[in-house]
Amino acid sequence: MNSMTDDTTRLKNILAKELPVAARKTAKTEAIAQAMSAFEEKKSPAVQESGIGARLMGTTNAVYETLIGRRPMRMNPALAGGASFAVLLVAALSATYIHTSGTKFGPVTRPAPAPLPETKQLSVDQTKPKDLVAKKPETPVAQVGKREADTTSESPAHSAPKAFADREQFASKTRAQAVPATPAPLAGAPSGASGAIGNHALMPARKRRSEASRAQNRIAGARKQLSGRVMPRPDRPAPGTYEEQGRDTFEAVKSNPVKVVSEDPVSTFSIDVDTASYSFMRSSLNNNVLPQKDAVRIEELVNYFAYDYEKPADASVPFKTNVSVFPAPWNAERKLIQIGIAGYDLKGQEKPASNLVFLLDTSGSMNAPNKLPLVINSMKLLLETLKPDDTVAIVTYAGNAGTVLEPTEVKDKAKILAALDKLRSRGSTAGAEGIRQAYDLAKANLKKDGVNRVILATDGDFNVGITDRNELKSYIERQRKSGVFLSVLGFGRGNYNDALMQTLAQNGNGTAAYIDTLNEARKVLVEEASSTLFPIAKDVKIQVEFNPAKVSEYRLIGYETRMLKREDFNNDKVDAGEIGAGHRVTAIYEITPAGSKSPTVDMLRYGTPRSAGNTTKTSDEYGFLKLRYKLPDEQKSKLVTLPIGPKNEYPSVSAAPNEARFATAVAAFGQILKGGKYTGSYGYDDVIRLAQSAKGKDEFGYRAEFINLVRLAKSAPAMPTLRR
Repeated sequence: MNSMTDDTTRLKNILAKELPVAARKTAKTEAIAQAMSAFEEKKSPAVQESGIGARLMGTTNAVYETLIGRRPMRMNPALAGGASFAVLLVAALSATYIHTSGTKFGPVTRPAPAPLPETKQLSVDQTKPKDLVAKKPETPVAQVGKREADTTSESPAHSAPKAFADREQFASKTRAQAVPATPAPLAGAPSGASGAIGNHALMPARKRRSEASRAQNRIAGARKQLSGRVMPRPDRPAPGTYEEQGRDTFEAVKSNPVKVVSEDPVSTFSIDVDTASYSFMRSSLNNNVLPQKDAVRIEELVNYFAYDYEKPADASVPFKTNVSVFPAPWNAERKLIQIGIAGYDLKGQEKPASNLVFLLDTSGSMNAPNKLPLVINSMKLLLETLKPDDTVAIVTYAGNAGTVLEPTEVKDKAKILAALDKLRSRGSTAGAEGIRQAYDLAKANLKKDGVNRVILATDGDFNVGITDRNELKSYIERQRKSGVFLSVLGFGRGNYNDALMQTLAQNGNGTAAYIDTLNEARKVLVEEASSTLFPIAKDVKIQVEFNPAKVSEYRLIGYETRMLKREDFNNDKVDAGEIGAGHRVTAIYEITPAGSKSPTVDMLRYGTPRSAGNTTKTSDEYGFLKLRYKLPDEQKSKLVTLPIGPKNEYPSVSAAPNEARFATAVAAFGQILKGGKYTGSYGYDDVIRLAQSAKGKDEFGYRAEFINLVRLAKSAPAMPTLRR
């Protein structure tokens, strides 16, 4: 130790003999110029290999150099993430300092003073061997700073602080001009890397937090610049899926009331083979919400299922009636009269040629997976059921309407499929114009002895041109005289216009179905293609006259939108329902037998009931059933009659046919969904038990699905959760 002290003393004496050199005014300028020249040479892309794509750099080093201003911030996802790492590194170093504040660090390595120009500097090597200068151990912090400095600077350890600072200021100005919007270096950060980190570790905690906060703000600003420059928005973003909620439209109709036979013994209505209400009800329950009461049309729920009724032997009389009478399961004091009609099923060779026009809604409201894409796939399924010489045309409508495909034979299937695959949804909904063009196209290609039909696929959201239902109804009524019928397929939820769909289908001599899944499309357009496309009878009406000697009250379950006046039954000018090949139709009356102790309507105290006529010979009949229909190509109706008596009666619900009992279970479920005004305490569990006992063969699983839907209804809320 004494030897080292003596050497130091002698070194000081030697240095003291050197005469001080007077500073020249140009020394500073010359030093800066020399330093900048060396710096520019060292930092050139050729020497540093730092050109674009020339050299890879670690994220930590890149972020650190950006923060101290040595490297322009060319932000990319990796650097943006690395910037966050830099903040964590500063925090970690701060924590290290706090934890080791009691440790005595050696002197932090700092740059030595720079030699002045024309000054003879005495090297340590000239005065003493190397081992005379003790090499201080580097602290962990200093080592980190040294490693960072080694990756960014090749200047010697004795570089001048002043020259180095001026060089950094010059470089910062140069970068600011070349890259405008580049974040500035950290305020107050020293030039040297080791000094920056070392000083940060030794600065007060409050100042460290302030520095870290400013760094975070700069990083946030850089990320904001990144979002604007690196990821520009497309000129025309792709449209999002159209979603509406709570705009489904249904016609409000009151349930049929109980009528007194002595006052109103005759019931008249048009048959209905639509099934749209059932599919919409299923879609609602699968979305965990009860359907709106107006959305439930009980006859459509009942007629969704195929029933194994006795069929006609030939086409001379196109349908056969099946009648069952049995006790009502929800009220032992009442009975049910179930009327089933089975249509004649055409054989393959008997099916007439088809002229079909697909009228497809391609407006913006159809931009959803369960709308236009499902429409396209449904039409493809329908193609599989057609004969090679059948023709198909496609008309679409959005802001306006136009023909996408002229009438094309099905054997040219590739052309039809290509036209379907090109469809896209956009614009408003000019539905009325689409209907007009579709009818014109169908009439231009009319097949005299064939099926001529427009198949409309839409959500019913007409908002351009004619939108009034009554005006559209008048147009459709006039067009059906040309021999072109209209069927309607509904799609989607949220803005589904069921009221308009029903108006179009009922007045266009067609059917209305709601397609919520591809499986439903297969059922309607493949499995039931004959009943959907090929009519065997039109304007089919039912009239039942009840015998007051056996029945005091009656109520028709469902068919509220199909009720007719008594005089309409014999008027061939009055439009009614259509039956397709192989179709089955079911209607159910609830009656109160005469003499019941609990009638729904009290007998009159004053006055006498109107005479019911001569009932001596028919006193055992519950009523008299009459059906009137027209053949598809005829304008004059035919009449079929059938008495309803003891031969149709069953003593109990369990003794009734399976088909009658299952139809009753569906009718009970529909009544409960509408409020259960006439079903008393009969509930969902009762419906499930009755349906399970009458499920039968159930080849396609539709009846099992119904039972599951009843289970869903037990816990489904009445209103959906609002989506935002």
